[in-house]
Amino acid sequence: MNIITPDAPVATRAEAASRCRCWTIRIAASALLMWSAGLGVGSASADPQSLRRDITVRKVLDTGGTGSTSMRLARDPTDGALYYLQRGGGIFLINLAKGSSSRVYSAANHGQSNLQGFAIGPDGTFYLVNNLDAAGTKTQATIVKGVKQPNGTRLWTVLARSAPYPRSATAYDHRFNGIVADPAGGVIYVNSGSRTDHGEIQTAGGLYPGKREVGLTACILQLPTSATNLFLRNNREWLRSHGYLFAEGIRNTFDFAFAPNGDLFGTENGPGRDDPEELNWLQPGLHYGFPWRIGGNDNPQQYPGYLPANDKLLNPFSDAVKKGYYQNDPTYPPRPAVPLVEPIRNLGPDADKYRDPADGTVKDASAQGVAFSSFTAHRSPLGLVFDRAGVLAPAYRGDGFMLSWTKGLANSDQIAGPFFDASQDLLHLDLTKTGTTYTARAEKIVVGFNKPIDAEIIGNTIYVLDYGGVQSLWAVTLPN
Repeated sequence: MNIITPDAPVATRAEAASRCRCWTIRIAASALLMWSAGLGVGSASADPQSLRRDITVRKVLDTGGTGSTSMRLARDPTDGALYYLQRGGGIFLINLAKGSSSRVYSAANHGQSNLQGFAIGPDGTFYLVNNLDAAGTKTQATIVKGVKQPNGTRLWTVLARSAPYPRSATAYDHRFNGIVADPAGGVIYVNSGSRTDHGEIQTAGGLYPGKREVGLTACILQLPTSATNLFLRNNREWLRSHGYLFAEGIRNTFDFAFAPNGDLFGTENGPGRDDPEELNWLQPGLHYGFPWRIGGNDNPQQYPGYLPANDKLLNPFSDAVKKGYYQNDPTYPPRPAVPLVEPIRNLGPDADKYRDPADGTVKDASAQGVAFSSFTAHRSPLGLVFDRAGVLAPAYRGDGFMLSWTKGLANSDQIAGPFFDASQDLLHLDLTKTGTTYTARAEKIVVGFNKPIDAEIIGNTIYVLDYGGVQSLWAVTLPN
């Protein structure tokens, strides 16, 4: 997932764009950070604010100060208990009544110390997603499960382990991260993000000549929960033939959630170019476009004679642009001979700013009546939840809610983040299904989080975990 932490710019966009075309940019904007490169924790900020009188926000507790960053929230459906996961391996049980937490498991229990994914199955089984460097030049993922025993302990075993596969040694090694358990049981879905920004060649300093994506990257896997020590080959056709490939053409679906009707949705984080971020209805066997279609746009690098200097969607503050990864690319592979699924269209009124490829200006899609899929560029959408219990007031009943991680500017585009869109908020997503497609109406309901990274819903309360500042946990209570 692309995480951008911008500082105040030292040049206008036009000035930076001019430098960008010569690939000699030296802008004192902040670096693009990725999970694999280590995330910097932001400074403290004011408390989040509700934009509606019928929604309240309160702090539950702070989760920082333990030497490891808090990454995920998960609720045990068997008893309603809420947990948070820290990257270093700690799993903490939250006492919502007292506003406190206690560590119940650590890396000493489950053996994993670089965690990015956490889910709890319908039977209370814990699922963890871990990534480690292999031989310094490769990545290897491990998925473990912790099955609750009669005496209350958990038996931890390896459900699956990937073959070591080539790292790109860039900010775009997204690795394995998002995971969700099917509410019906029997299956988990795991995201394996791309190793490139937009399908460009990444050789890791010459170790992997001509290498773009590989068999295990840019896809979502479907794995049986009954598996033990399953070995996942770095071969796309092997994954497909064994029933482990759920969907492909995914850049980085860092979070999933099931809607009340059983449909699975995923948030998708976009590239350095000003292409929209996506919300996708995920279905088996489909291709979601990456890297040929991104956020409803064609990736121009696939076309012969591409001239970056003429591309008005290149963001001069982005890492991929500054490093010259957008270039004329005669060997770019052709599109696959299958339909490419388009993201869900956002009808607004919020999170729908776009840069016009004709003149480079930022516009409001819903105000312009422009089809837009799905969110303002660089928002880094995650923290997706649904009112599956149907307990909310009619205006929200059964709907979705989504966080966005990256800070933007409300009145400017002089930033390596969302333009004319402050982000770091909670969106209400009113989804409408028509035949085989969905549309969404996105509305901001809470603003001012500090790099919110995950959410969980219990009854009429959405719990939001901040990654920034002191890593606070907030309770957002909606009408029921």
